[in-house]
Amino acid sequence: MHLIRGIEERVLVERIQQKDKTAFELIFNYYYAGLVVYCTQFTAEREEAESIVQDFFVQVWTNSSTIDASLSLKNYSFSAIKNRSLNFLKHKKIQEKYVKETLHLSETNLLYDPDLYISSELQERIKQAVDALPEKCREVFIMNRFKGIKNDEIAETLNISKRTVETHISNALKVLRHELKDYLLLLIFFKII
Repeated sequence: MHLIRGIEERVLVERIQQKDKTAFELIFNYYYAGLVVYCTQFTAEREEAESIVQDFFVQVWTNSSTIDASLSLKNYSFSAIKNRSLNFLKHKKIQEKYVKETLHLSETNLLYDPDLYISSELQERIKQAVDALPEKCREVFIMNRFKGIKNDEIAETLNISKRTVETHISNALKVLRHELKDYLLLLIFFKII
């Protein structure tokens, strides 16, 4: 039988189950500091430890009806804090891995280049590359990629064979891949190339 301020722990838990704020405050004040110190042993960060312990007590209050009054609240609390601390460390490790991967990508991958997201600059580079294509090749490419016209329709409209249309598109793509090689992933993503 564990006593907190002269009251059996079991009785305090039963009162918390009935949403007794005074009983909750007694348990909170009795265990809070020790749980924070214990949690800090895992997290090595006092603020995180305080946050973990506070979240635990919020859960205790919110789910008070599910707490088993016959169990030791001390054991339950310290076990819960240990598990929450370990979950925090796992999550932190995943975050650190993600940050490292993203940092590496941002330094090496063109998709993280801020200039790509200035649409006018990218559009200007695409326009220059398309304008550099031979006239008929450019016309076929624009009809196909920018206007969405099918090869059969282009052949009929321009009075050329479907094979010639395919050749013009293939030649245009070769030139554009070369001219816009620094933007290739983005252009593939937007289905331009």
